Amino acid sequence: MSRKMVVSKLAFLKEVTFFMKKDAIHPAVPYLIVPVGIVAVSTASLLIRFSQEYVPSIAIAAFRMGLAALILLPYTLIKHNREIKSLTWDVLKFTLLAGFLLAVHFASWITSLEYTSVASSVVLVTTTPLWVALLAPFFLGEKTPRIAFIGMTIALLGGIIIALSDVCVWLPGGINCQADFGNLGSKTLLGDFLALFGAVVAASYLMIGKHLRNKISLVPYIFLVFSASAIFLVAGMLISEGVPPLYPGKVYLWLLLLALVPQLLGHSIFNWSLKYLPTGYVAVNLLGEPVGSTILAYFFLNETPPAVKIIGAILILAGIGLGTFRQTSQKNEEIS
Repeated sequence: MSRKMVVSKLAFLKEVTFFMKKDAIHPAVPYLIVPVGIVAVSTASLLIRFSQEYVPSIAIAAFRMGLAALILLPYTLIKHNREIKSLTWDVLKFTLLAGFLLAVHFASWITSLEYTSVASSVVLVTTTPLWVALLAPFFLGEKTPRIAFIGMTIALLGGIIIALSDVCVWLPGGINCQADFGNLGSKTLLGDFLALFGAVVAASYLMIGKHLRNKISLVPYIFLVFSASAIFLVAGMLISEGVPPLYPGKVYLWLLLLALVPQLLGHSIFNWSLKYLPTGYVAVNLLGEPVGSTILAYFFLNETPPAVKIIGAILILAGIGLGTFRQTSQKNEEIS
């Protein structure tokens, strides 16, 4: 990977960020940029799969978060150095906890892609909003609307269908869950569980972020969380895998793209779009990630999800949309 290529990609990211900061924009621009964000985040599972041919999953997570933190470092120190120095231990300890949870989320989800299909993994990890709705009454004191429980029930049904499709043979007269529940079926079910566990952990991470929202601005928070997450992941990598060897040059390109495209560009677009678009619209568009990831996996990884799995995925996405859109469409929050 050449220095010129790295400089070129950083320059592109800077130009996009500069463009997105402008307040005077055409009303159609946010609607045109959101699909770019969907495509960007959809590339994550593809880049991870490419990297997993050479790199352990926990190392991929460590590289992803570490590179993202390093890219944010110069801007954060220049623009937010004073704020970071003034942070209290009460804020820092929750930031460290958020970083730990984010590390567990990425380690769990990325590992799930070793065992299950892209479609199953991404759809299951996208259930995070439903887990937030379920846990919020206990940790944030927020009431969960009845519509959210209906959405959870629909999504649960979809999750059961996906799990069964991964370990059972579907026959015209019914299903046989013995014939295909061998080593492969057990591993696939493990992948589904890891993706779902990653969604639950991500929900905890988001609730901590909401708790800290009024105590620290967005960029310093993201930088500190990414940095803490990277430290935890590097420690886990060294304990479980040892010092990583040198990888082929293309692997470092994939890891860099993983930090730049889905992590920074994709999520930055969604955060920026909240300033101009209804939150519900943005939330529903986030459901485009499983669709985009599945399409990319079809073309680049030759993964064709069976019809039963597609039905389960549709039920999960419908449940998420029902459970979150009605809540978020009543708000027009801004992340600034």
